[in-house]
Amino acid sequence: MKTQFEPDDIDLIAQKVIEKLKPLLSNIGKREGGEDMIFTVESLAQYLQVDKTWAYKAVSFKTLPYFKSGKYTRFRKHDIDKWLDSQTRGPIPSLKAIKGGVTT
Repeated sequence: MKTQFEPDDIDLIAQKVIEKLKPLLSNIGKREGGEDMIFTVESLAQYLQVDKTWAYKAVSFKTLPYFKSGKYTRFRKHDIDKWLDSQTRGPIPSLKAIKGGVTT
């Protein structure tokens, strides 16, 4: 049996799906209650897939955004994600493009 939907019905279904997904998508990377996720050095190293010693060195060189909670170093996921975006590099141009298209 084949069911046909009117365009208005499809739009209504799409709007309902969007309404249901919006809260879920806005909480990606956040804990229940809407708070930003906090990493320890160990959980940050796991998130970034690096060794803990790398994370400790990055803190000592102040290359990562962090905060102190007493004697403990902590990281906000939101800040780490922004830092990651700032570290993204574009592709390296080919030698031909650097030389202005002249080949030798």
